[in-house]
Amino acid sequence: MKVEVETPEDYMGDIMGDLNRRRGLVQGMEDLPGGTKQIRAEVPLAEMFGYATQMRSMSQGRATYSMEFQKYVEIPKSVAAEIISKYNSKDDDE
Repeated sequence: MKVEVETPEDYMGDIMGDLNRRRGLVQGMEDLPGGTKQIRAEVPLAEMFGYATQMRSMSQGRATYSMEFQKYVEIPKSVAAEIISKYNSKDDDE
């Protein structure tokens, strides 16, 4: 997903750290009027669930974001292995 976050400069580090934890790749940053920064990143959709709540919490409700589909990308092998093992363990339970 193409993600754009507008945040006051005070919360930039927290927002960037959270995007990185969500396997995001920061594409760029831009200064906006009023001491606001815009962060552009690519983040997998699967990692964006719950982001709005987390972002509001980190920025005390002062950051906003938008996202739109950008492209399909193959998931890393480590993530695929985790998904497969969860699926296989559900089969064992049934």
